[in-house]
Amino acid sequence: MTVRTPIDLRSDTVTRPTPGMRKAMAEAEVGDDVLGDDPTVLRLQERVARLAGKDAAVYVPSGTMGNQASIRAHTEPGDEIIMHEHSHCFFYETGGPGALSGCSTRMLRGEGGFFSCDDVRGAIRPVSSHFPLSKLIVIENTHNKGGGTIWPIERIAEIRRVADEFGLRMHLDGARLWNASVATGIPITEWAKHFDTVSMCFSKGLAAPVGSIVVGGREIMTRVHRFRKMFGGGMRQSGILAAAALYALDHHVERLAEDHRNAKRLAEGLAKVPGLIVDPRRVQTNIVIFDVDPALTMAQPFADALKSRGVWLFATGPHTIRAVCHMDVNAEQIEAAIGIAGEVCRARAMVA
Repeated sequence: MTVRTPIDLRSDTVTRPTPGMRKAMAEAEVGDDVLGDDPTVLRLQERVARLAGKDAAVYVPSGTMGNQASIRAHTEPGDEIIMHEHSHCFFYETGGPGALSGCSTRMLRGEGGFFSCDDVRGAIRPVSSHFPLSKLIVIENTHNKGGGTIWPIERIAEIRRVADEFGLRMHLDGARLWNASVATGIPITEWAKHFDTVSMCFSKGLAAPVGSIVVGGREIMTRVHRFRKMFGGGMRQSGILAAAALYALDHHVERLAEDHRNAKRLAEGLAKVPGLIVDPRRVQTNIVIFDVDPALTMAQPFADALKSRGVWLFATGPHTIRAVCHMDVNAEQIEAAIGIAGEVCRARAMVA
């Protein structure tokens, strides 16, 4: 079977604005955000700051800029950042902590993108002229490379206590924090209260075409705003984009539960396909990570075979593939993707 319209499971970043969102963008009231007077951007910032229980917010072009501007706001060159070895801030942001902030990174290990307060204690440098100064802890929730895993909020609270004990700050890469909130029922403000800064994306599951936001106290947001400018992130009539984010907050948050159900169904279906290895119990949100049996084929040829039949996925390792459910893929398409994966596996098994 081959589908006419591609079933694009590469990422939730591929979502496209809905007609209602496009209308909101076209009708947006705008000003000059670099000069601080775009009314739609101001409305978005005020709304999300309240939603997160913080004093202020800064709208930024991307999650990467939100993370890197936050890191720079918290640190000085020569400082060290503690984070998981598979953190997006380190793994997918082109060496930003070193290049933009002059910071080294202390990498922690742990299944699912998690680490413990004992791990943090062990990573904090002694105060000495020989060592960098431990300054910032970064947590990613949900954790992308962990498979959309949700940090236990109790563990975050424990790590916050360690940070306070040693005078460290904390940043949350909450690109998919909306997913964590919908999946657990824990409101954004409860997650955010443990962090000095939080970045959140509108351009993933919420389906806005562009944009993220950083929230925090007024003083640190002043620094984030400064580094947004320094890094080239100032946008002029960006109310057109902020309007999409506001529309997404009104219409697209609760529907994330549908993506979570589709991801669970995808994992359950793939688990029944001989040659594919996945544990559906590990799927918590909208990301499914599965392995291809090495006896069958490698991940990239498998992904290529799927793409030729209209199912688009990313090979993320020699035998590992990631699929991400989102608003532009419905339950019927998930069933079609499962069927095509089975056909490809059967064809490969006959060749093998």
